Formats: sequence, structure tokens, C-alpha cells
Amino acid sequence: MVKNTPAPDAGYRLLLDDLNRTKNDLDFAYANFQNVVEPDLIDAYIYEVNAMQLKYKFLLRRLKQKTEDSYAKNPLEVSDS
Repeated sequence: MVKNTPAPDAGYRLLLDDLNRTKNDLDFAYANFQNVVEPDLIDAYIYEVNAMQLKYKFLLRRLKQKTEDSYAKNPLEVSDS
């Protein structure tokens, strides 16, 4: 059984890199949020965490869409050889 999967293109790799950077930014925002006591900074980090979560969800949807589109163009081929 041989499976041919499409190779990731440059757009896919860019999305994946952006998703990884956003995850790191989100982790950093969470860490900062947990270490502040000033009310204004707490508010700022709440907004930053929310923004990073929305960006992460957006990028994840785009990545899934790109993967689905890629497989729709090049479906898995299975041979019995």
C-alpha cells in the first residue's frame, strides 16, 4: 500500500511558522499575566491573551483549510502493489 501525500508548499510552511510564533507569544502573555499585580497591567495582559487566542484560532483554521484544499486537489492514492 503506497500513499502519496502532497508536499507542503511555501504558504503552508509560512502559516505553520506563524502559528508556532503565535503559540510562543501566547505562552509569553500567559506567563506575564501570572506575574503582574498592577490592575492596568492585568487588563493589558488579558487583552493580549485574548488577541493571541483569536489569532491562534484564525491561523489554525487557515492551516486546516489549506490542508483540506491540498488533499482535495491531490487525494491520497492507494495502490495494491
